[in-house]
Amino acid sequence: MVDSAPTGTTGPSGHAVRRPDRRGVLAATAAAGLGLLTACAGKADGDASPPGAAPPRTAGATPGTSPKATRKRPQLPRGGRQLFPRHRLAGFCGLPGFAALGRLGTGDLDERAREIEKLAHTYAGDREPLPVLELLATVANAEAGPDGTYRSRTDADTVRRFHAAARKHRALLLLNIQPGRAPALGEVEALREWLVHPDVGIALDPEWEMGPDETPGDTYGSTSGRELTEIARYLSGLVREHDLPEKPFVFHQVASSVVRDQHAFRPQPGVAAVKCADGIGSPDLKRETWNHLVEDLPRGMHTGFKLFYDEDPKGSRLMTHEEVLALRPQPEYVMYE
Repeated sequence: MVDSAPTGTTGPSGHAVRRPDRRGVLAATAAAGLGLLTACAGKADGDASPPGAAPPRTAGATPGTSPKATRKRPQLPRGGRQLFPRHRLAGFCGLPGFAALGRLGTGDLDERAREIEKLAHTYAGDREPLPVLELLATVANAEAGPDGTYRSRTDADTVRRFHAAARKHRALLLLNIQPGRAPALGEVEALREWLVHPDVGIALDPEWEMGPDETPGDTYGSTSGRELTEIARYLSGLVREHDLPEKPFVFHQVASSVVRDQHAFRPQPGVAAVKCADGIGSPDLKRETWNHLVEDLPRGMHTGFKLFYDEDPKGSRLMTHEEVLALRPQPEYVMYE
């Protein structure tokens, strides 16, 4: 099975795979300290609006008037209301205090944002660069926790700080979800407070979306084309309700088994769905992964590509930006962990 193939090798389907315990071990290690930064299942999430809550009132709007009539329509951080084909996205992911979970979680946040700015310009090509901060907002844990969900939520103050940094640097904030055993859509709905902003989107890590008898790190989890449609439909509703610009919805995919029946996915108005090819390995191995995962893409699906600063070069080297841009179709989002 692909799920048992070792890191940096090729699975039976001919694409690069990552051993499922790679970040599972990291997440389990981090979980012991996550209490300082995160909250388990609705404990320290008091700042987040509950699903179905009334949207926040638009500043300056008077009762009985339409916000559309009193303000300019919300724009993306670098202008405009449509992500593609105008922009190419590039950025880092991570969680502050946990270097093993990505570069974004280390060092000074403003310094990282400036690095992302340079990265975005490197990858822009014939498009406009749009930097991305991908913050782990829900982290899969090896322990069940008090509610049995095997996940922790990053506290609202941390999300607020990263959103402020994204605003300052005219970047997108993507809130990454590793659901554990919690329903993925429920985790998205719990982030409504942030998703009503024009510069905030969602990234889903379905390899950490576990079934009722599965534990993060023991095996790959999975999502389905139908569930991806449900999440996109929820985001589309927020876009419509708040007159938002196009909202990014990224899902990272490490193996074909991680997304079941992908052609059941249905594009939704105002949502740009991005399938981001995951997986560790040499440039040749990563190209094989790419070619396998982007073959026969669902209708309306954009593409992304993920690289690993520490793991990819082990026994090989990190791909160059020229090599990444030579992939076909050309990735529209490039993310480094």
